[in-house]
Order: sequence, then C-alpha cells, then structure tokens
Amino acid sequence: MEMAGAAGTAETWLPYVTTAASCAVAVFFLLYFYAPQWAVRGVPGPPALPVVGHLPLLARHGPDIFGLLAKKYGPIFRFHLGRQPLVIVADPELCREVGVRQFKLIPNRSLPAPIAGSPLHQKGLFFTRDERWSAMRNTIISLYQPSHLAGLVPTMQRCIERAADAILAPGVQQNGDGDVDVDVDFSDLSLKLATDIIGQAAFGVDFGLTASGDPGGEAAEFIREHVHSTTSLKMDLSAPLSVALGLVAPALQGPVRRLLSRVPGTADWKVARTNARLRARVDEVVAARARARERRRHGEARTKDFLSAVLDARDRSAALRELLTPDHVSALTYEHLLAGSATTAFTLSSAVYLVAGHPEVEAKLLAEVDGFGPRGAVPTADDLHHRFPYLDQVIMEAMRFYTVSPLIARVTSRRTELGGHELPKVIDNWRNRLGGAPSETENVCLEIGLGCIKSNREERPTSREIMERLDRWETTNCNVKQ
Repeated sequence: MEMAGAAGTAETWLPYVTTAASCAVAVFFLLYFYAPQWAVRGVPGPPALPVVGHLPLLARHGPDIFGLLAKKYGPIFRFHLGRQPLVIVADPELCREVGVRQFKLIPNRSLPAPIAGSPLHQKGLFFTRDERWSAMRNTIISLYQPSHLAGLVPTMQRCIERAADAILAPGVQQNGDGDVDVDVDFSDLSLKLATDIIGQAAFGVDFGLTASGDPGGEAAEFIREHVHSTTSLKMDLSAPLSVALGLVAPALQGPVRRLLSRVPGTADWKVARTNARLRARVDEVVAARARARERRRHGEARTKDFLSAVLDARDRSAALRELLTPDHVSALTYEHLLAGSATTAFTLSSAVYLVAGHPEVEAKLLAEVDGFGPRGAVPTADDLHHRFPYLDQVIMEAMRFYTVSPLIARVTSRRTELGGHELPKVIDNWRNRLGGAPSETENVCLEIGLGCIKSNREERPTSREIMERLDRWETTNCNVKQ
C-alpha cells in the first residue's frame, strides 16, 4: 500500500515538475536570445526571426542589405546577426562621433568568433585593448611616416617588374596576327605581388611568389598556411562549427572549439593545426631576425623591415620589453603581412575588374600612365602622390564600389548616447567592417555608411572628399541612396 501510494504521488507531481522544467527552459531561452535585443529596443529596424535574426536577409542580398535598410529606417538602425544586435550607422557625422569625438567611450574592438581560437591574430594591434593598444600604437606609428613609406618604393618597383616579367612566362600562344595572347588570373597575381611586397616590408623576406616557376621550399609552405589560416576566418556554412555557434550561442563556442580541435578530421581540428604551424613559423622568423640583429651590431648592414624596427624599439627600455613580448612581436608582424597583402590585392583586383568594363576610363588611365615618362622610368614617392591624379581617382572609385570588409567592432566602456539612442555599457559596437562573429557579450554594431558613399553622383561628394572632410572634421551632408 505504501509503495502504491508513493507511486501515485510521483505520478501526481511528475506533470508539474515537467511543466516547471519546460517553463524554466523556455524562460532561459527567451532571456538568452532576446535580452541583447531588449537593450537596443528603441533603435529602429526590421523584425528579426528567432535565433537566426537577419542572417537570411544578409544571405539573400549580401552587404547591399545595409544600403536598402538605410533608405527605409534612416541613418541609424538595428541589424541582428543571430542573437547579436548590430547598430548600423549610415551618416558621416555619426561615424565621426564614434571614431573621433567619443573615442574614449568606445575605444576597444570586440573579438569576432573566427579570431577567438587564434592567439596569433588576437595579440596583434587590431584586437589589443586599452593601455596596451595605445602603447603599441605609439611604438609602431613612426613606421608609417611618409619618409619610411617612401623608402619602400624601390622594393615595390622590383616586385612589380618581376610580376610583369612573370605574366608572359606561362601559357603564351602566338595568334595569326603575331600578337601574344596570355590568360592571367589577376586576382591570384595581385595577391602574390602584394604578399611579396609586404613580406619584404614586414619580415625582410623575399617570398618570390611573383618569380617565374614554383617558389617551393619553406616560403611556399608558409604562404600556403597563411592563405589557409586567412580563408578560415569566415562565417558562412563552410566555416568551422564553433564559429557558427558564435552567432547563435556564443557561450558554447569556446567549449565546442576546444572539444572539436581534438577530433581529427573536423574543420576546427584543421584550423587549430594550421594556426599552430603558422605561429611556430612566425616565431622562427622572429627568432632568426633577432639573431641577425646581433650579427648586425658587428658591422652588417642595417635592415629596414617592420620586424627589425619593432625589435629595435623593444630594446629601448624595460617597459617596452615587457610590452612587446615575443608573442606580441610575432602577432604584430603577421598582422602587418595579413592586412597589407589582403587589402591591397582585393583593391587592385577590383580596380582592374571595373576598368575592364569601361573602355573610356581605361584609355584615359593608360594615357596618364604612359605620359609620365619614357619606358622604364621609375616614379618616386612624390611622383606617385602628385603625378597620377586620375589613377588615384580610379583606385578611390574602386574602393567605393567594393570595400574589403564593411564593419569594425567597438565596445562601449560606459553608457553612451548616439543619434538620440542610448547604448548600454559593455556592448560591442561595430563600425566600418562586416567580417566576424560576435563575442560572448551583447553586441551593437556601428557601421560607416557605405550606402551614403554609394549615393547618386550628382547629389553627393566623392569618396575622397568624404574621407578628406572626415579627416578635417568638416561637416558632410550625404543622402543615403542605393
């Protein structure tokens, strides 16, 4: 009888326990997925789907969706990447507010999901925070002075001449008219050219990618790992599972990444192995350059690459040695290679693609280049700055049409007002790039208005004028149109 009574009591309470557990799970689900949106509920934006947010819109329209939403909701609106809300800014004045006037309130960048598993990427300048970021920036900013950049022109010229010679090497066919037809993958060529130049500027190493034939050896293996590591920094369906979880359930990203990185054959395992090998190779380059500096003190010629300059700066004081640890030196140098080669190659490829579709632009551009001087004349840094105004405009227009990546994440350090909307503390704010998944905090994104730059030419200033006015803190009024 007692057992029957106990069984009856359990049967009586079981539905209540199940219902309570289900309610608790539902409440947790609602809080986890909708609490970030509640913080920015006053910012206008389209209705978001549960869990995935506006990812279907992004998949359907690509980055152009931001221009379309700006036309409908105004210069500041919400966009949800999974559970993470982004605040998109499409007004130059608000962009200046974020990047200049309120920089102390929004100083740091958040950590995108693809970067979370790569210490080599995390310890570079881009994702460093607070005082360390300021100190590292002040240490390396002298390397970007015009005098230093002008000294790189001969290196660029040598690589460009070698790339031009390599164009005619493979696959040459003679047609009936005596002309030469060559199929060239310019996207691949531009990446090799930029990597060769930045490799010498960053590491002082000539990778030889634009030389005739297969470079082979350690340099080729390093570049293959570099390309694999770079292409793994994405958020589409081919990305590792942990990166996808960074969108819909950021709290699970770390544990899942650590688990899957130990399972052979998974995408996370492949990325972890590649990043480990790449980090080891970069550390070897840094160590070799440090040994070369010791020999240089005994009479060898001084090198002017980025890595040598950072190592020289590190030896100036104990504080700098503590700041620029070997890990940070490796990360800074690799970041220099990554940022310089990818952005330059993309811009060159975009410019060639656009010019090829406009014969009148091509003719005017070639006339300006050919009019510089006799064949073989090498321009100086001053010539590049002043003697090619139309080429400069073409590059700017290419950057206006095709931006490398449209958003950069920022994190508010205190409650901030932007465009009449209150943004809470410790919220990630994205500005000027769309390239990564959010971190485990609630995210708010601030984007420089690409739709504004794409306005009708008769009603807007050029992209160069916008950037120059931003630099001079001048007011630029620009209607957001597609």
